[in-house]
Amino acid sequence: MRTVISGRYGHAAALWALGYGVLGVAWALGAPGYPWGAADPDPDGALSVLAGTTPRFGWWIAAFSLLTAVTALALTRSGSHRAPVFLAWPIAALLVLVIPDSRLMMGVAYTPLLLVAPVFGWGLGGATFADAWPWPVLNQLVCVLGGLLLAAAALARTRHRQRRSWFTPERGRIAVYVAVAVPLVYCATRWAWALGIPLGVSEEFLAEGEDGLWLAGAYLATFGAFGGVLTLGLTQRWGEVFPRWMFGLRGRRVPPLLAVIPAGAVSIIVTVAGLTYIRWTVAGRFVMAEWGAWLPECFWPIWGAALATATVAYHRRRTDDSASPYPPKPRPVRTS
Repeated sequence: MRTVISGRYGHAAALWALGYGVLGVAWALGAPGYPWGAADPDPDGALSVLAGTTPRFGWWIAAFSLLTAVTALALTRSGSHRAPVFLAWPIAALLVLVIPDSRLMMGVAYTPLLLVAPVFGWGLGGATFADAWPWPVLNQLVCVLGGLLLAAAALARTRHRQRRSWFTPERGRIAVYVAVAVPLVYCATRWAWALGIPLGVSEEFLAEGEDGLWLAGAYLATFGAFGGVLTLGLTQRWGEVFPRWMFGLRGRRVPPLLAVIPAGAVSIIVTVAGLTYIRWTVAGRFVMAEWGAWLPECFWPIWGAALATATVAYHRRRTDDSASPYPPKPRPVRTS
């Protein structure tokens, strides 16, 4: 069964790699749509690690995609060789965590706001979905998809060898607490700025956002805090069994993927955003006097790692029915 699952994900990853490799060749030959360099609406080339490349880099993309395809196909073959697995993980990490940047988080965070803005008549400065999701950012989603397919193939290939999981319920519980606590520092600064309190910044810095910028920051902070509340569900009863107030669903099991998919996605985007801020910090783009504007974000990779750990522990516990402490309540049998 594991071989079948590994083969399915492996073939999907190989098809993705071949398709992306064709795009790389096309860009190298002059086709439009190269998502980095001059075509990327990156203000000063500081967001993406590939900001300094040109379309000729497409040849390297093609070579990398060919290596990815070969690795993915090797994962579909039966045998005890572990070399494809060792190669798959760094490739997947590169696609999921290194190539994307913080704009992924901005797109995800502002999408709900853009959806409800017309209902309340909010102008949002004329911002549209095209501004939140330009092609260079959509391309990052494409890269993340390829990395996740490869990671899924590698995980399915090795899962049958894992006799004891590191992702225990106890570690999952600790990870949840960390994932809830870390973003609160960021939330505190953004809420303070919206209230006119220069927490971690100067008065001059605070004055620069009086046109509504800090209200947008407060929205993002509230978005993150709400996500922290939902994270608690990974260890609470209501994360496994629908609560009583949810009519029509109460007492039924929560589908594991209903929690795993969004939590896994958030763990990726906050890690990517945090790594972007760490790169900027190492490059000397920030000053300690304005620590509130950048230091909380540098801890986001810890948030992402903790959330990913909690998500994997939750998924493993949910797939093992005997390990769940919250069995669904038996539904009453109606008799005529």
